[in-house]
Amino acid sequence: MKEFNKKILVIDIGGSNVKILATGQPERIKIPSGIDFSPDQMLPLIKEYAADWEYDVVTMGFPGVVKNNKIVNEPVNMGNGWTKFDFQKAFNCPIKIINDAAMQALGSYEGKKLLFLGLGTGLGTSMVMNKTIFPIEGGHLPYKKSTFENYVGKPYLFRNGQEKWEKHVFKAVSVLSDAFQPDDIVLGGGNSKILTSVPEGCRLGTNQNAFKGGFRLWEEDFWI
Repeated sequence: MKEFNKKILVIDIGGSNVKILATGQPERIKIPSGIDFSPDQMLPLIKEYAADWEYDVVTMGFPGVVKNNKIVNEPVNMGNGWTKFDFQKAFNCPIKIINDAAMQALGSYEGKKLLFLGLGTGLGTSMVMNKTIFPIEGGHLPYKKSTFENYVGKPYLFRNGQEKWEKHVFKAVSVLSDAFQPDDIVLGGGNSKILTSVPEGCRLGTNQNAFKGGFRLWEEDFWI
């Protein structure tokens, strides 16, 4: 592990909440987001809630495609304005932006070829192997009449109930496992904890792993 002495603020952006935690702080803070939530709304709230926290750098996990530290597409489950927003200028410090599932995957990584599936508002997917992070958009792959995300995301769960939703979660695990051949599968995201059983070969993660990943991105040497 490389030596890193700066304090880190980690921001985990989700379709329902934004969670923040900084080095040395005992508890994360949750900020409600939602379908119209924009960075112009988010920044003042983060600065308000983190006003008493010290931090030198920022990690931001974003629910969408991120390339070369830039948000590529507007999120499906929130408002607009993310692709053109200058986060480094807004925070006035160095920032690393990463896909939110990739950040949680990094926090879950234990050295084996890892496939991470985040069961939240949508379906976040990522892999970590040989200290390299591979964000993948597995939730958008075709499945039945639509995509995996439309069968295992929160809207489907609310419309169709636990039993049907869980059946599709198991199928998604099976198909994506066959495709990517991982040695370790972690099921994370807010809805992973309501599974009545865990698919064979999987382990449950925790949302705390998102913060662990956000810290590791600065503290250790990983390729994205």
